[in-house]
Amino acid sequence: MFTGLILGTGLIAGRSPALGGSVLTIRPSFAWDSPLSGGESVSVSGVCLTVARVLSAGAFEAYASQETLSRSTLSAAGVVNLERALRLGDRLGGHIVSGHVDQAAVLASRTPKGESLELFFSHPPELGRHIVSKGSVALDGVSLTVNEKRSGSFSVNVIPETLKRTTLSSLKTSDRVNLETDILGKHVESLLLFHLGSAESGDGGRKTGGLTLEKLVLEGF
Repeated sequence: MFTGLILGTGLIAGRSPALGGSVLTIRPSFAWDSPLSGGESVSVSGVCLTVARVLSAGAFEAYASQETLSRSTLSAAGVVNLERALRLGDRLGGHIVSGHVDQAAVLASRTPKGESLELFFSHPPELGRHIVSKGSVALDGVSLTVNEKRSGSFSVNVIPETLKRTTLSSLKTSDRVNLETDILGKHVESLLLFHLGSAESGDGGRKTGGLTLEKLVLEGF
């Protein structure tokens, strides 16, 4: 589990095929606060990877499955954002990020707003229901607030500190980024759909035929 607060960037310095996926060699551009350990989780541009082997100077190797490579930009990425896993008792400064990327979003436009940068991204239509105005998303592992939601797109505002620490400052129009929508929204939707299905089938023990998703929300299911 992560927070979306990036420590710094690194470089995917090597790739080698292995077991239907790839072993990635990742070299950070900064010093970790403490040495990495084999088996710990690291967010690599929003993708949760397990440290398979610790190398010198803070570098490490991690295995990425074909499923991970197909859903993310790791097969083509060079510079990546890095974050260590959240520890019990740490401050949750961003939002809860699982490191399980939904799909890629595409940068549609970038507009300077003072010292900040407004970025508009298009996204696959099926992810729209999990994107909420003023809610949270993770883009290449960076925790950001949705400024505006439109049909098939949304905008975020990136402050100077985030631009300095991450790869978002170098994004160009049509670049792809790893998108993870808010995991809490996904769980709420799953619970609502479960209760709706139970009401329709009669398996839930509640006589609530004719319920809709909207009614469940209003009634607090």
